Amino acid sequence: MHIKWNALAQTAGASFGITVAVVSVFALGILALSRREAALSAREGEAAAQEPGGGRLALAGAYACFGLCAAAVVYGLVLIAAP
Repeated sequence: MHIKWNALAQTAGASFGITVAVVSVFALGILALSRREAALSAREGEAAAQEPGGGRLALAGAYACFGLCAAAVVYGLVLIAAP
């Protein structure tokens, strides 16, 4: 049996890199949600919640981060299930 060490190292490196990227993007999504909550609590009151903006940019950023994470997971599942 012959092990292709170069291919094994490339696979391990790519796996590690993608894992770090997905975890980092997920952490950015969590950070965006926490900043939105902090901004809304700082303004307190119903009038502040009705203001334009109101943390919508942070919420959109969080949704984008979580969408990227979900896309990476789905892509990985497709690669696993591919014949």
